Amino acid sequence: QVQLVESGGALVQAGGSLRLSCAASGRTFSIYCMGWFRQAPGKEREFVAGINRIGGSTDYADSVKGRFTISRDNAKNTVYLQMNSLKPEDTAVYYCASDRSPVGIARSAREYDYWGQGTQVTVSS
Repeated sequence: QVQLVESGGALVQAGGSLRLSCAASGRTFSIYCMGWFRQAPGKEREFVAGINRIGGSTDYADSVKGRFTISRDNAKNTVYLQMNSLKPEDTAVYYCASDRSPVGIARSAREYDYWGQGTQVTVSS
């Protein structure tokens, strides 16, 4: 059974930083692309960042480009999201997800077949 467990969410002031972690088990982690998504109250889940299976290629939503960095450690079966210069509009529940395919970084949530339970990030102004 595949499990993804996020951690690192917190309340932080605008301009601050957080690092989210997602620990994976139950699947050969290094084969699959991984992604981070977020969902704010009353809004649809949106793509934040994705990384290919070896970490050599990444993709970011325009809203976080230059502020967030996705990375992975395949030896630890963990993917990270470093978030800097946080803004109140970054407030959301953040989810990590495992792509159903080992090829390409997908932006659509439909391309991901396993999800974590989410971790709350709140940015105060």
